[in-house]
Amino acid sequence: MELTLIESCLIGALIFCFLIQLYFSLFVHLKLALIPIEAIAATARKPLSVVICARNELENLKQYLPLVLAQNYPDFEVVVVNDRSWDGTFDYLESMAKQHARLKVVTINEGEKFIAGKKFAVTMGIKAASFDWLVFTDADCVPASEHWLMGMQQPEEEQKEILLGYSPYLKKKGLLNALIRFETFFTAVNYLSFALKGMPYMGVGRNMAYKKSLFFKHKGFAAHMHIPSGDDDLFVNAHATSANTAIRIHKDSHVWSVPNTSFGAYLRQKKRHFGAGKLYKARHKFILSLQISFQFLFYVFFVALLFFKPAMYVALGIFGLSILIRCFVYPRLLKRLSYGSLSWWFPVLDILLFVFLVFNAVVSIFVKKVKWK
Repeated sequence: MELTLIESCLIGALIFCFLIQLYFSLFVHLKLALIPIEAIAATARKPLSVVICARNELENLKQYLPLVLAQNYPDFEVVVVNDRSWDGTFDYLESMAKQHARLKVVTINEGEKFIAGKKFAVTMGIKAASFDWLVFTDADCVPASEHWLMGMQQPEEEQKEILLGYSPYLKKKGLLNALIRFETFFTAVNYLSFALKGMPYMGVGRNMAYKKSLFFKHKGFAAHMHIPSGDDDLFVNAHATSANTAIRIHKDSHVWSVPNTSFGAYLRQKKRHFGAGKLYKARHKFILSLQISFQFLFYVFFVALLFFKPAMYVALGIFGLSILIRCFVYPRLLKRLSYGSLSWWFPVLDILLFVFLVFNAVVSIFVKKVKWK
């Protein structure tokens, strides 16, 4: 089979993109699939504070706050920040505080002079916390077990100041839910795997922990208070190191979250996250851009080669090998991260997710304004 110069160049480019893809799959992500999962500690080491920010989350608080308060941990408090809610949240939290000594309520009233947004609410919650170790989650989240706090407590190594957890979305009907869960899975695989490699670059506020002293040592969110998003990932990106960061992926330490049910709401959520990513450290932006760019180019070169019949078979072979290798790595991780039901749909969801990420990046360029609820 004799190839033209154009075909040879396209195949060479496809192979190069494939090798980059191979690096991320086998030398970054595979480690997360193979490492032993650390068991949940049998005893509590130090007291801790759980911080939850809520804005018009009455129904979620009614459903999930009792499960947080019922955690099997001897010494903890739950700080709930009521951020200008008007749906009855204030009355409910006041009533719960009378019933539960562990519950501390911080209320932010409408009209007060402050910088509106979740970062201010988080800061107020941190200030009100009694203990140095802070565990963060959201009002629409439910711990996977009563041992969640045992799993998210401060590690034995005193130098560990940040703990990255995992928060999958609950399963619902429909393709959108499958896409949301798969995107959450891939994001988690990426940030957990890079943390294992010694390059932590983000965490998710639905399930993460860090020291109060670390927060005030670095003046909280002062460096990025001007943007509405990034209370979780930008703080981790700025202050996490290979020495001070650990991860937890035991199934009992997961926190399940309620997913968006409309594409518009999901798109707005991702636009907020995309905006925060622009402020990541330069080396993190470079590696993440490299990852998505070569994934994009892989598909571009593959589709282009389908129009050249002699080279098409080579392209199909490379594409098939890529799918085969990825099917060796990611279904293992899907099962490990509580998404085993998505394993059979992996190749389809992988392509759909890529299309969505490109679409979201384009939309985010033209739509600038985002807010927290």
